Amino acid sequence: MSRTGKKPVTVPSGVTASIADGQLSVKGPKGTLAIPLADEVTYSVEDGVIAVKPVNDSKRARAFWGMQRTLIANLITGVTEGYTKKLLITGVGYRANSQGKTLKLQLGYSHDVDLTVPEGLKVETPDQTTVIISGIDKQAVGQFAANVRKWRKPEPYKGKGIKYRGEYIFRKEGKKK
Repeated sequence: MSRTGKKPVTVPSGVTASIADGQLSVKGPKGTLAIPLADEVTYSVEDGVIAVKPVNDSKRARAFWGMQRTLIANLITGVTEGYTKKLLITGVGYRANSQGKTLKLQLGYSHDVDLTVPEGLKVETPDQTTVIISGIDKQAVGQFAANVRKWRKPEPYKGKGIKYRGEYIFRKEGKKK
């Protein structure tokens, strides 16, 4: 039995959830999100609560049960609060600058890295070494943050590169004489 799946998802005031055309759509103050419904799970929206139950006792249905409940909870959090990832850039000459729908990174390459910000995301650079990515879709925010980070992952000797706020970089000792 899924402990996560058993818990119903409460729908806060100001948020509406509806099931139509094989999709669960959630509309809130920050926008609208939808996910396709899995056939292995039944959904019920009533009294400000979304409940998820497996159709049968198969392994696949039980696997989808908790995952679908979590996806629904992520939708509701996204349309009410939104998601944010903060990236920190460390290194001499490494800097970032957001210009409209483009994020320009200088990471020690012979060229600047220009990344186009996906639709629905907002990128801010309060200073040259901080990038704040925010949006309502948790998956899109995390994926874009990972795409930015992959251009220069933190290295273990000096810690230079792009890291998430709060990420610990395991440091190695340099060469000994």
